[in-house]
Amino acid sequence: MLAGVDRDKFAALRGARRVWAVGAIHGELDRLIALHKQLGDRFLSGDRLVYLGNYMGRGQAVLETIDALLLFRRQLIAAPGMHVCDVVYLRGQQEEMWHKLLQLHLAVGPAEVLIWMLEQGLRETLTAYGGDAETALRRARSGALELARWTNELRQHMQARDGHVQLMSSLRRAALSDDGALLFVHAGIDARRPLDAQGDAFWWNSADFAALDAPFAGYARIVRGFDPEHGGVRIGAFSATVDSGCGFGGPLTAVCFGPDGEEIERIEA
Repeated sequence: MLAGVDRDKFAALRGARRVWAVGAIHGELDRLIALHKQLGDRFLSGDRLVYLGNYMGRGQAVLETIDALLLFRRQLIAAPGMHVCDVVYLRGQQEEMWHKLLQLHLAVGPAEVLIWMLEQGLRETLTAYGGDAETALRRARSGALELARWTNELRQHMQARDGHVQLMSSLRRAALSDDGALLFVHAGIDARRPLDAQGDAFWWNSADFAALDAPFAGYARIVRGFDPEHGGVRIGAFSATVDSGCGFGGPLTAVCFGPDGEEIERIEA
């Protein structure tokens, strides 16, 4: 299943005994710290960890949440037998929007695009990295050159935070186990397309995911970390949703999956 996989887009989970999947966090630092404490006590040799996206947005502790993700990763990969590739961060809707925001000067109708992204929860991330909605909208209407200067200021704020640019550069679109049993995505898939042709479907095509009634591309189970409909954690025959509504009043959840996709353990904070 890993032959021909683009490693710049997809993460390979090799030799996983079990895989922990963490749902959308949305800047909820206290919940993430509490979950990390539980996870650290349960993490076994041979385990792998996948964060399923939406670390940013909505919550009030975006920067500190990213810091906590980086710290826990360093602690895990310091253990004997662990490697850098054993902890994976997927790109979520919030991270995709932040990436688009930094390229807003290239967009058609930048003001309209910006308004939509702010409505989707990006306002808190913008504030965290030194921006504000009023200034952003003014710059978005002032022309490409002025807008490019402003997005460069945001980049500089991000670069000043140790490890944040590196984390964003390491984000993958999906993660898959080397035996072809498990596929991890952010919010959705297009069931009609192969894995390498999903495009934006990983972030925006949640309808196909909810309707899965057969294995996708041969995977025993496909796991996602964000449900736009906020239907809660659901473990189905061929799919699993690991989202208890963190950022929308609910807890943060992590589920441990065995090699065949069965749920072994669930924790929440």
